[in-house]
Amino acid sequence: MPEISNDEGQLVTDASPTAPRRPGEPALAALGLSAPALSPDDASPHTFPGGGRWRTEVPSVEGPEALAVVLKEASRLDVPIHRISQGSGVWMLTDAEITEMVEATGERDIELCLFTGPRGVWDIGASVRTDSRGGGLRARGHDAMAGCVEDAVRATELGVKCLLVADEGVLWTLHRARVAGIIPADTTFKVSALIGPVNPASYAVYENLGADSLNVPSDLTLDHLTEIRRVSAAPMDMYIEAPDDLGGYIRMYEVAELIRRGAPLYLKFGLSKTPGIYPYGHHLRDLTLSTARERVRRGRLALDLLSRHGAGGDMAPLGSRLPGTLSRFDTPS
Repeated sequence: MPEISNDEGQLVTDASPTAPRRPGEPALAALGLSAPALSPDDASPHTFPGGGRWRTEVPSVEGPEALAVVLKEASRLDVPIHRISQGSGVWMLTDAEITEMVEATGERDIELCLFTGPRGVWDIGASVRTDSRGGGLRARGHDAMAGCVEDAVRATELGVKCLLVADEGVLWTLHRARVAGIIPADTTFKVSALIGPVNPASYAVYENLGADSLNVPSDLTLDHLTEIRRVSAAPMDMYIEAPDDLGGYIRMYEVAELIRRGAPLYLKFGLSKTPGIYPYGHHLRDLTLSTARERVRRGRLALDLLSRHGAGGDMAPLGSRLPGTLSRFDTPS
């Protein structure tokens, strides 16, 4: 990326036809309160294959009805969408509902990502409810892992090309299944924010286990993102606004810098101050549809910020979904 100096002589990375500015920069500079110069050394050198440094994702789209709301609102507000993800799980959708979602996203060349199988919070084990949260959101035992694999096979047979995973063993097993041809070779795996890696070594391990994009916790610092990018080019997912059960963090004004440090990056438009909706059912319909609509609006707000700061360029082409060449552990023969 070209580097230029702004009016204050600070080095910045040019990600658009005009140099981007930082939030509040002109006013603060006039008051003698300019921020320290940006260093080119902490910028990510990576992009998505085919070009672009960021993609968009609308999460928690729990069925065809919520999907229709998201697509309608995205059209109304002109919000580009690369990926739609669901959190309740493949098992919470009928074949007809999955097919309807596959067709609706396929018509618009949007990637559809569905969550796999049982998770610790819904299991009979109580360890995840203790103060230590022992066991986390992982698949407990062979049967829970088998449920995740069942979901993956069923979903891919119905045309789903992206699967959300919240367990290292499930990820490795599904990657082996992909290599063996049990599920299609172009299936991609996304690591859930529920187990997101928090250091460069763990990020690289997930990549090698088969992850094609990794959701990191939204409380990672900018320096943490730079550290990760020094060891891995695997696409990163981050909630620009996180749900309350993931911390409720809102990082709107950092979007441009998150992209500069974390690219290739999926901007996830979550929503704070709202109850959880997993596992979804019709008893949660009104909440689910209203929050789906508001997530798209939050996306518009984030994109408007990028545009106002001159940092709205370098979006990956719509319809792009593959992660590029990534590192993998050798699979058993």
